[in-house]
Amino acid sequence: MTISRSLLCRIFLIALAAVFCFSALSGPGLAESRTPIRFNDRSWDSIQVHNRIAGFILEHGYDYEVNYQPGETVPLLTGLIRGDTDVDMESWTQNSQEIFDKGLKEGAIVNLGPNFSDAGEGWFVPTYVIKGDEARNIKPMAPDLKSVYDLPKYWELFKDPEDPSKGLFVNSVPGWTVTRDNELRFKAYGLNKTFNILTPGSDAALAGSMVAAYKKGKPWVGYYWAPTWVLGQLDMTALEQPEYSKEVWEITHECGFTTPIVDIYVNASLLKRAPDAVEMLKKYETTAELNNKVLAYMQENKVGTDQGAIYFLENYEDLWTRWVPDDVAQKVKAALQ
Repeated sequence: MTISRSLLCRIFLIALAAVFCFSALSGPGLAESRTPIRFNDRSWDSIQVHNRIAGFILEHGYDYEVNYQPGETVPLLTGLIRGDTDVDMESWTQNSQEIFDKGLKEGAIVNLGPNFSDAGEGWFVPTYVIKGDEARNIKPMAPDLKSVYDLPKYWELFKDPEDPSKGLFVNSVPGWTVTRDNELRFKAYGLNKTFNILTPGSDAALAGSMVAAYKKGKPWVGYYWAPTWVLGQLDMTALEQPEYSKEVWEITHECGFTTPIVDIYVNASLLKRAPDAVEMLKKYETTAELNNKVLAYMQENKVGTDQGAIYFLENYEDLWTRWVPDDVAQKVKAALQ
């Protein structure tokens, strides 16, 4: 059978069109649009809730696939710079300043602005240790305790059960930059002479040690931060520390914390790959007080971060709908039904 030249021509044109169509469908634009947006899912509740709030909006409002990469601060931030992950919702920038500075200098990451601007961190004791608690029949135990330099005077009050010759200071969690920084402060204040330092194995263990002591009306001293359900529920007092100075910190470490900077960072590739997602994240902003309420809800109702995100989306619609166009908001609301 012979095939006419015109038929051959038509077959060729159809095949050529198919090739162009396949190329367009499988090209960079579609491949990138299908690449999941990956969140740095570090080990504390507030960042995980923010990840899931943003993730729910992106998945149901913008039709992006999202996933959450578990890990600790340094490896995840390094991955953000490399492009292994895309979003860090809760930076605590000053605790990893060198990493963020490196990424910004290289143009690998972009700062989208604050998640919340009223965060805090420090070394705390239960307020009843200083002032007592008449309702609980607790008398002041250390009425003159105001600063970290007063702790040696009261070391016996915070006695280490495993080493009664010293007091016990409870540090933050392994893998957190602030854990190392607290160790440097601890030595700079000379506390290693009268105190041991304990690094609990998890955020839950850290919070648990504080709550257990508080419920019993016992002394406790250690590191914590806000926003957290713990500081939202317990009456704790931060001990005074010398005002932060970059020069002092670099030389002796004998100073307190900087004012926390809690920004949202993204890998620079996301600006081209998902500009609408970046636009939403630029508008994303909350407060530490609001975070405390969400975290307290989770604690009181014994629910996880997924349900905490749903609670936020259902109860703070007036806030999050400001971050997105109306059509996106409607899709998110429908997904919540």
